[in-house]
This record gives sequence, structure tokens and C-alpha cells, in this order.
Amino acid sequence: MNLDNKAREILRQNDKGGYTLPTHGLYPYQWNWDSAFAAWGFATFDLPRAWDEFDTLFASQWDTGMVPHIIFHEPDPGYFPGPDVWATGQSPETSGITQPPVAATLARQVWEMDKTAGQNRLAKLYPKMVAWHRWWHHVRCIHGPAAITHPWESGRDNCPDWDIGMAGVDGSGVGDYTRRDTGHVDPSMRPTKAEYDRYIAMVQFGVSVGWDQSRIVADGPFLMADPGITFILLRAHEDLIVLGDALGEDTTEIAGWARSLRAALPQIWNPDLKAYDARNLRDGQFAGVLGSGAFLAYLADAGNPDLNAQLARVWDAVQYGIPSADPQSPMFDPRKYWRGPTWPVVNALMAIGLRDSGRSDLEARLRRETAQLIQKHGFFEYFDPIDSTPCGGDDFTWTAAIWLTWAGNDLEQAKGAA
Repeated sequence: MNLDNKAREILRQNDKGGYTLPTHGLYPYQWNWDSAFAAWGFATFDLPRAWDEFDTLFASQWDTGMVPHIIFHEPDPGYFPGPDVWATGQSPETSGITQPPVAATLARQVWEMDKTAGQNRLAKLYPKMVAWHRWWHHVRCIHGPAAITHPWESGRDNCPDWDIGMAGVDGSGVGDYTRRDTGHVDPSMRPTKAEYDRYIAMVQFGVSVGWDQSRIVADGPFLMADPGITFILLRAHEDLIVLGDALGEDTTEIAGWARSLRAALPQIWNPDLKAYDARNLRDGQFAGVLGSGAFLAYLADAGNPDLNAQLARVWDAVQYGIPSADPQSPMFDPRKYWRGPTWPVVNALMAIGLRDSGRSDLEARLRRETAQLIQKHGFFEYFDPIDSTPCGGDDFTWTAAIWLTWAGNDLEQAKGAA
């Protein structure tokens, strides 16, 4: 089957009517940033369905403005941790944490495909996105950079960036539970039990304080500045300004958030690493880890010569795409979730930044290498960046989406840039 047709088929088969599953079995609900990528993919052949995806996501926005990372639309007892564990009291039930705020950036991508047709849909969505960005500014950027209170919020769940923060979390008292993820994919590719115990301990703390964000930020077991979310949020602020201006809205407040966040970037620059770095906000310690979150700087036009040199070194050490952790680090594992593999969806975000900063040569290389992975193996969740082994879930929504929107486009041009 033609890959374009196959990608569209995946989006359709994962479509639950208004929201899209990341993939059947492994992820049986609606995930926040997965959904935004699904919308981008749908926009290439069904614009109204793309806007429906955003609407369904934001329909479960909390009164605080937070958009949760999972929305439990239908019961699925095979998934852990399910709504009974999160106990947020929302309707429909949701998790108690959020995920990378890519919605405004991808809503802009969708809107620009047909501004006339999308204007009314955008007008309805816009104030909800503003409310979410306001929540980020007032709740999670109080120390400067964007902070996460659980590694899952980063979208890069078990990446080495979080190891120093995870070390301080006591997972010994979480009790017995049965994971389901390791029944769907090779357990060696997933987070360890010790990591998962700590993840559940963080959830249990949230439940214990009624998901009061001020208490979670002040007293919770985990609080780290996340370069990846900081850059995604900064870019999203700037995209939201473009959308607001197009609607005739006053974007002064958003512009203030963007200035404040950009001014905080020096706080996550690690001069010893010569790169942006995660930072434990409980003690100020840098993670000392170079990961893909640092290279999302290009999405926010925050690159510099030192980071360029690190990108070249890390990228040249593998064959396919940008790895999620430094291949020269002893903790690098090319097939273990976020501790080494390359993720087509993150490559796509980085590529937007490389393109917008005038590095069309690097954007074309990244597109070519990402396309090669999909052409060889299909629409998997992530891949070994050294030998291209497909990993994680198959028929994955966001991999199909970025094929349609980016990786599968202008392949001859991308080959010519080799």
C-alpha cells in the first residue's frame, strides 16, 4: 500500500469519533500532545475532523485552565494507571497532570492550511488555548523556566534528564499493581519497575492533596525545569500571538509571557555541558545530561554555536534522526523508550525550528532520515537510531500524522540535500 494511503488508514482506524487513540492496545485513551499531532495529520485530508480533535481535547480542560494528559473517555480495565488511580473527580475522568503544550503551534499549522475555513473553529478554540497558556505561566513558570511535577508531563517519560529528580522520590510504599504496557511491547524497551514505583508515588501524592497544584509545586516529591517544555511553550506563545492577531484579539498578555520565558532561558543553560539542561528546582542541580529536549531550542529560535556543535556531534554518532539521549553517555540505550531511540514526532518539531531558522539543509537531512525509518519499517512509535530497529507501538497515530505533514513530503528534495 502507498505510504500516504497507509498513514491515512491508520488515522482512520485509530479514530474513536472526535478523538484519536495513539495506537490500539498500548494506549487506549486520548493523550494530550498525541491528539494535537493527530489533528495536524487529519488536516491534510479532512480539515473539519482536525478541528474536532482540538475541540474534544479542550472539552476536558479543567476550570484552572490545565489540559490533562489523558482523557478516559471509555472504560478500559486493561490500562494502568486508570481513572480509579488518578481519582481527579473530573467528568469525563482524566489524569491529574498535563503534557507538552504543542496545541497552539499545531493549531497554527492547521489554520494556515485553510485560513478561511478554519477561522470560526479557531475563534472558538483560541480562548481555551489562552487559558491553558495562562495556567502554565502562573502555575508552572513561577521559577522562570517551565517546570514539571511528574516525568510523564514532559512527554519524554523516562529520559535521563529526570534521573536526579527521580532519585529523591520514595516509591517503596506504593503497594501492589499490575502494569499493562509490558504486555503489549518488549519489557526491555519500557521503564523499569523501580521507575514505575516512583511514578505511582507521585500520582498518589497528587491524590493526597486533591490535585492542588500549588501544594504539588511547593511540596511534591518531584519538581524539575524542563528545557523541552520550556521551548515548546515559548514557541507556542509566539504561535498563539499570531493566531490572536489574526482574530483581532489583544495579545499583549501573551507577549509578556513570551518575554518572561525567553528571559529565563539562561537558567537552564549548563555551561559545563555547553547545552540546555534539565534542572532540579528543589536544589538547583543540573541533570548534566544532553538529551533531545535541549535540541527543541531550535523550535523556539534559541540555538547558539555551542548547541550547534553538540547537535552535530550527537547526530553524527547515529544513522537515523536525532537520538533522545547522548550516544556517548554511559546511560544511552538505543531501544529503551526515551533513553536513546529517535522519535519521528520529536524530529518533526525540531525540523519546524530548523526550517524557520534558515537551516534548510539540516531540516532536509532530518526529514530524509526520518522518512527512511518509516519506509523501511512502517509507522512505529520510535526507532533505534543506529540500526533502525522499530520499537514501541505499531500503526502509531503521530508517526502517521508527521508522515503526511512533513516526513513524506518532497523526498526527492530531501535526498538532494544529502
